[in-house]
Amino acid sequence: MFDWTSFVHSLPLLGQALLVTLKASLAGNLFGFLIAIPVTALRLSSRPLARTLGASYIFVFRGVPLLVQLLVIYYLLPTTGLPNLSPMTAAVLALSLCSGAYIAEILRGGFLAIPPGQIEAARLLGIGAATTLVRIELPQAVRLTLPSLVNELVLLIKASALISVVGLADLSRVAQNLAASDYLFFQHYLVLALAYCLINLPLTFSGRLLERHLARSQYRAAE
Repeated sequence: MFDWTSFVHSLPLLGQALLVTLKASLAGNLFGFLIAIPVTALRLSSRPLARTLGASYIFVFRGVPLLVQLLVIYYLLPTTGLPNLSPMTAAVLALSLCSGAYIAEILRGGFLAIPPGQIEAARLLGIGAATTLVRIELPQAVRLTLPSLVNELVLLIKASALISVVGLADLSRVAQNLAASDYLFFQHYLVLALAYCLINLPLTFSGRLLERHLARSQYRAAE
């Protein structure tokens, strides 16, 4: 049976935990995007060494589980002489590095979808490589991959349930603590699942709308 009194009492804690989850997830996605831009440039470089560096980054941070990355950053790095990181800093750093690897591959697909003629035209007009990247290539790559980028944000929010291992009071940690205190495991874990659904449902719906809009735009352009 659902204990409404316990649920009402837990709302302030769940609200604070929700803010922690959103703060870590959104920051991780933002910094992951900033990391992904140079990594994508390395992957698309004509130099073998640069391509190898970019591919190595993606291989490591896509291949190593996020849980392991969190443990290494928060617990292992300080033993090497590096300064201790706060739980939030460690969580955002791990989420950013992991997300950056996935976003880089998404953006690479967007860059490859840009017609080569546009790049050649920019070079003929004397536009530099950096300006071409920022003003011509990157906006188009983001537009072409926007549905996939939204889906990556949804996946990152779900993956953020792991950040409790570094001591952050996110949704998953608070739900575990509440369940351990009153033994209403079904109730608190049900609320936890619904909370993630309520966060991700609008994002998923937005991603589908963007995908349909992009498909219609491409169809009109082909006519």
